[in-house]
Amino acid sequence: MDKNSVYRTNVIGAGAVGSAITAEMDRNSIHKTNSIFWDTKGNEILGATALPLYGAYVSEEKCQLLGDVSGKKVLEIGCGSGQSLLYLGERKASELWGTDISAKQIEKTSQLLRSCGLSAQLICSPMEDECGIPENYFDFVYSVYALGWTTDLEGTFSRIASYLKKDGVFIFSWSHPIHKCVVAENNMLAFTKSYFDESWYTASLDEGTLTLSDRKLSTYLNALAKAGFVLEQLIEESDEDIMQAKNDNSDFAKKAKMLPVTFVVKARKL
Repeated sequence: MDKNSVYRTNVIGAGAVGSAITAEMDRNSIHKTNSIFWDTKGNEILGATALPLYGAYVSEEKCQLLGDVSGKKVLEIGCGSGQSLLYLGERKASELWGTDISAKQIEKTSQLLRSCGLSAQLICSPMEDECGIPENYFDFVYSVYALGWTTDLEGTFSRIASYLKKDGVFIFSWSHPIHKCVVAENNMLAFTKSYFDESWYTASLDEGTLTLSDRKLSTYLNALAKAGFVLEQLIEESDEDIMQAKNDNSDFAKKAKMLPVTFVVKARKL
């Protein structure tokens, strides 16, 4: 194995990869790699996490972080193939907006919403960039397993703050950073990488290639504070009811009983 390679068993959620090569922090290159990934094999390889689930074992129905969205203007960062926007459209949100780095994902979202009699303002753009989204406009901005793809966390949070009305709510979920460090082996949990390692890496999954950084939980929370948000809720627990309903005995489920595999943040713009 290359000296700059490390063994990583968890890329996103339950996704697996044998080795990952340390990558330079080249914003344009990372955007190109990741947009191609989601334009082609992304959904086939990693699937799609969407509301009412924030992650494998965390649900909106149990946590009620969004609550009643009827009459509210909502923006999704990383809208993927549109299931979360559909979920909120069916719950009478007054305006649906979404952004995604992948043109193919935007197309899928548009087709899904149209087929269900809904419409949305959809923008193909990296989440870090200025892309014509109105400021001081939204009641909710949310992101389900997408914020971790940003190349500029502080800049992205500052943009999101600008989109929200005063007292507007920002909710996002991502794979828990401790989950990215640990693998289940022989009925034991073993660390395969340092929790403190936030370096960028490129990983190959089946026929796809992606580039990511595994940020610490404190990195997310400190960036939120810097952008002018106050933390209202942090969820790290797995929902026992969901786990029992799935009757899942996989290594992933065993991990979820012992450590967080997903984290969800609810914050409010000051």
